[in-house]
Amino acid sequence: MEQFYTIQGEGHFAGTAAYFIRLGGCDVGCVWCDVKESWDAEIHLKISVVELSETAAASGAPCCVITGGEPAMYDLTALTGALKEKGMRVHIETSAAHPLRGYFDWVCISPKKFKFPLESEMKKADELKIVVFNKSDFEWAEQWAGQVKSECICLLQPEWDKRDTVAPIMVEYVKSHPGWKISLQTHKYLGVP
Repeated sequence: MEQFYTIQGEGHFAGTAAYFIRLGGCDVGCVWCDVKESWDAEIHLKISVVELSETAAASGAPCCVITGGEPAMYDLTALTGALKEKGMRVHIETSAAHPLRGYFDWVCISPKKFKFPLESEMKKADELKIVVFNKSDFEWAEQWAGQVKSECICLLQPEWDKRDTVAPIMVEYVKSHPGWKISLQTHKYLGVP
């Protein structure tokens, strides 16, 4: 769908330089998705793995984040292999509703209620990111936190349009559940892609 060099705005690597490859196509369909234009893969250009990896490497970014849409819909072995051959770290942001196929240095799984993640993929998470829309999402978060490896970083992130109402609740939740951290969409605060 698009590719660009910016900073990672969310999660453990927030604030670090990253090249983003956003793949078109999503079968999860979150109602609050902020990139619904990514859902239909057919309306986006098809770009070769060679071109994508060369453009990403030429940016000078130390890592490439593959996102979507839902990137795990695709076998990313060729793309991630090409990026790693260019010396880039490869991160993926996924709902894990499909098996992860590729070579990843960092896996961020953000489970969605609209299409559950595969339990087989949860142990691959280096980062668990739960979008908080309302109070019931804390129970949802705990359900998935129990399925990740012990060293996984667990993050709660307010849904952007609800941030003013859910952020205070999240602060109290993290104070009483210190295994969680708060992630903010800093790129939106900074006004960058």
